Amino acid sequence: MHTSEIKIKVALDENKIPEALRWSAPDGGVNEADSKAVLLSVWDHKAQEALRIDLWTKDMPLDEMKVFFHQTLSAMTDTFERATGDDKMAATMRDFCDYFAEKLDLKKKD
Repeated sequence: MHTSEIKIKVALDENKIPEALRWSAPDGGVNEADSKAVLLSVWDHKAQEALRIDLWTKDMPLDEMKVFFHQTLSAMTDTFERATGDDKMAATMRDFCDYFAEKLDLKKKD
């Protein structure tokens, strides 16, 4: 059996606030790539709950954080649709993503 590993390294300041994030996924060709934010969710089957690690560096720009959340919500919508086949709820989630982008003025102007 083949195993794969994904690593996230977090450099902390004296107050344990992330200053730098680097991640590696050798099977995907990623080695020590810089990042400003990481959102990780893991499903705990026994407890029937999602466990989360949400990290961002103290110099993560607010405008980039808003775009990051929008893209994450949109990607989660696609994943939800593939995983459940629930087209109606996925459409509702996409409507929310559009609303989110509109309220944060994230839509590109034509």
